[in-house]
Amino acid sequence: MRQTVKVALLGLGEVGEKFAEHFLEKIQEEHINVEIVAVAHRDLESPVALGFAHSKVPVFQDAMDVVSLGDKVDIVFDLTGDPELRKRLRAALQESHNQHTVIAPEVVAHLLWNFFGEGELPHSSRTGY
Repeated sequence: MRQTVKVALLGLGEVGEKFAEHFLEKIQEEHINVEIVAVAHRDLESPVALGFAHSKVPVFQDAMDVVSLGDKVDIVFDLTGDPELRKRLRAALQESHNQHTVIAPEVVAHLLWNFFGEGELPHSSRTGY
């Protein structure tokens, strides 16, 4: 039996929404052992946030709240384009002694996107560390 990789998606804006939709589609259509266990977006009323909430996926308004899930998250995809948030996430994971969860920045999402073969993923103007 394969291990299910549990991911959280932070930032459901232009990049994050498109990534989330196609990522979820790949998971469902190809029966990939990946589960989206949480998402975070400033606008809890956005269609994509409401869709996840309707599917019983926890939706956080504050991306930092994902840290409270501890090792129930394997990978955090930070699609916010906010380097300061990424620094705060790393610090919070260290402070909580979470040595399990890794943070994948937007460049990793772009890497996966190339494997999806779905055209061009929008680029954020603020990426990196």
